[in-house]
This record gives sequence, structure tokens and C-alpha cells, in this order.
Amino acid sequence: MDNKNFISTFSGIRFNPTEPAVQNIKIEDIAHALSLICRGNGHIRAFYSVAQHSICCAVEAEKRGYSKRIQLLCLLHDASEAYIGDMTRPLKRQIPVFSIFEEKMQSVIFSALDIEEPDEEEQKAVKSIDDAMLYHEFKMMNGHELFEEVPKIHIEISDSFKDFKSVEKEFLGLYNCLSEEEK
Repeated sequence: MDNKNFISTFSGIRFNPTEPAVQNIKIEDIAHALSLICRGNGHIRAFYSVAQHSICCAVEAEKRGYSKRIQLLCLLHDASEAYIGDMTRPLKRQIPVFSIFEEKMQSVIFSALDIEEPDEEEQKAVKSIDDAMLYHEFKMMNGHELFEEVPKIHIEISDSFKDFKSVEKEFLGLYNCLSEEEK
């Protein structure tokens, strides 16, 4: 493997993010990395991880009465960020090739975790929840209202600090519970 074209994951795997391999995907790497990646590119008052956001999305899906499958898809909707990082929405619009890598990574992750890719209706449900959480997280974390219309959520989100190890453990526990239901 070309030493210039890989990252080293938490579990020690040499991972090529431009040519992801199913056998190199580990839910433990995803949970660990997402628990250490800060939302909003770090432009918030306190550390709030992508894993915390993903957990909240899954819980919100449950409160909205969605299936365990939708809850699982919500939990994993940002899983690609564990391997390729995140890019802010305004920049993503200017660099559309990033979204191609992101979609490819998500597809490989779903395959590795033996999860059928979401259909259009499921994608809409996940996006609706993701956008609602985005609005409320940013309102809470930096006082900014990102949309004119306030989306409704059914859970309370907290800006209290959670250490990454407890978030990682919660993410893995929720994944294990929801993925058992999926199979």
C-alpha cells in the first residue's frame, strides 16, 4: 500500500479513504473517531461530538415513532466522517466531489455492517431529523438560528460536557441494540 495514501485508524488498520475496503471498516473505529470529532468545525461554546449528535438523532427518531431501522440509519448517518472527516455545508456545496467520496464511504460502511442502504423515503426521514438537530444544537451552542422556520424536536438536548469515552460507549451500546433488531 502506498504509505502516502492511508490513515491509521484507532484499531491500527491502515485505511485508504479514497479506496475504502469493506474488511477495514470497524464499528469501534467509527464510534471512537466520532466521539472525538467536534460538531460545527469546533465553532461552538463547548465540545459536542458528532457521536453525541448521532445518538441524539437516533433518540429523536425513536421519539418520532420511527422504526429501529430508521433509528440505526440516524445513528450512522455521519459514519463516513470517521474516515474522511467533515466539511462544512457551504464548502461542500463548492466542492461537490467531496460528497461523492462521502456517499461512497457511507455505502462501504453499510456494506461492511451488513445494513441495506436507505431508500429515498428513509433518506428524507434521516435528513429531516439531522436538520432539526442541527438547528437546535447550534441555537443551544452558539445562539445562532440557522433556519427561518424552527423545526420541532421531541427530545431535550444538553450542552453539558460528556467525556468521549462515555459517548463512545453509549454509541456502541445503541448500535449493538439497534443492529440486533435489524438482523
